[in-house]
Amino acid sequence: MIRAKFRFPTADAASFTVKGHAGYADSGSDIVCAAVSSAAYMAANTITEILGVAADADVSDGRLEFGFSGSKPAADIVKGLQLHLTELQEQYPGFIQITTEV
Repeated sequence: MIRAKFRFPTADAASFTVKGHAGYADSGSDIVCAAVSSAAYMAANTITEILGVAADADVSDGRLEFGFSGSKPAADIVKGLQLHLTELQEQYPGFIQITTEV
């Protein structure tokens, strides 16, 4: 199961952790893993490369931790990622679990 945890300590700060493997299909054919990974990397890259926001990121096999402060637009992108993963969770119940902290 993929576990995604979102944190929004202030209006202009956010972080997320995405870890695990969906187990929907064999490695290399798992559309749930691919969808979640693609969305998480797109959000992180948009924040750092397009908006130019400095962020802390830690990546390893099956895990991405990402966080920043000082940018309301970047926090909104993380909210968009949260919404997207929530929709995927509804489409593929049992393969994605989302939690949110304020």
